[in-house]
Amino acid sequence: MKLRSLLLAGSAVAALSCGGEKAGVALLTPGPISDHGWNAAAYEGLTEIRDQMKVPVAHVQVKTPSEFEEQFRDFASRGAWLEFGHGFEFQDAAARAAADFPKTIFITTSGSTLRPNLAPMVFELEQATYLCGFVAARLSKSGKIGAVGGVEIPSVASTFLAFAGGARAANPDAIVRTVYTGSFDDAAAARQATLALADQGCDVVIHNADAAGAGVFQAARERGLKAFGTNKNQNALAPELVVASAVIDIPRAFLEVAREVRSGNFKPRSIRFGIREGVISYVWNPGLLPSLPAGLPAEIEKARAAIAAGGLVVPRGNF
Repeated sequence: MKLRSLLLAGSAVAALSCGGEKAGVALLTPGPISDHGWNAAAYEGLTEIRDQMKVPVAHVQVKTPSEFEEQFRDFASRGAWLEFGHGFEFQDAAARAAADFPKTIFITTSGSTLRPNLAPMVFELEQATYLCGFVAARLSKSGKIGAVGGVEIPSVASTFLAFAGGARAANPDAIVRTVYTGSFDDAAAARQATLALADQGCDVVIHNADAAGAGVFQAARERGLKAFGTNKNQNALAPELVVASAVIDIPRAFLEVAREVRSGNFKPRSIRFGIREGVISYVWNPGLLPSLPAGLPAEIEKARAAIAAGGLVVPRGNF
């Protein structure tokens, strides 16, 4: 396992590094960067740091907690001054590695664990999935809408909590059904979960399933469902059915934090990014806008502005 992991890391550095084997800024992702979503956006953030700051960068995909810690330690031992563990699940491994590498700053995207050199970066995607839920309830003819997740971790569950809150704000009688497949990679399982939701009467669906989201869109196409994308703008992946996407500008957030760390002014804290900061956005599919109920886009813009101003606080989990 260790040899395989080191070989993966070495190949990633060779592909991305500007300075041989030195790993200035490193990224660990739990899934493939070809997922058109969560992991792809993080990789774009890493390359943005490389291009804008002219520093060596490295990336590796990891699967298990033992690999998380091993890779954190490997990159830190090779001079990484900043490491991103991309997901809630990286917190424990990052905390253990941070204790032994005090000169390296560790960032986990999601979570709440704080140490002198470890901080969580929290993307308040709930602000956009709330808007998705509002629109979903307005578009649903059955009054039943669905959500398909990968692994049931707090950060994913929180986006669905907000989605349901938005749906019930638009229609108090809306029924929201949530299913987790247990995998962020298994598109076939996500497709089956979506088909099951359709069999239960759901006619609009959202996913937060990373690479497995492709299966959600496939099932939505088969059953004529409307859908919503998450994490990146996924409207073009199924333009005939994806109404909008809840989007995180991860490159902007990564670059901002990297510059703060490089300047020597970084202070550990819960780093939160939402609509107000310009990192979270709700992005319509322009091709479907003409088919929407009159006045709905204006309602969403009003709600979006209220969220940005702090007048509308959307539901979210405690993390």
